[in-house]
Amino acid sequence: MPKLPNAERAVVPIEKTRDYCLNPEHDEGKHKAEVFRRLFGFTQADAERLREMILAAARTFDASEGQTLAHGQMYTLDFPAQSLRGEVTIRTAWIVERSTDFPRLVTCYVK
Repeated sequence: MPKLPNAERAVVPIEKTRDYCLNPEHDEGKHKAEVFRRLFGFTQADAERLREMILAAARTFDASEGQTLAHGQMYTLDFPAQSLRGEVTIRTAWIVERSTDFPRLVTCYVK
């Protein structure tokens, strides 16, 4: 399997980790936030730490090509992470939009 295209330029907005994946108040993200809290002890204050983990994984691990959408190509990248309860897999979803040549994080969660 190949790496994400231009993985060294991958974009993970801090808002995605802080205000979505780790936000216990977000309508859709609150379930992800609870799992990250239980398994890693992560809260919104750990958004930069999660962001750095994801960026490192983007440069290290292989990705699989997903659906081609009207606005770009989707990719999935899974990576191992050491949690408080042992090793788990974090799944990340990415898009390379048609107007760009680098991946941007869409979501992440513990698989």
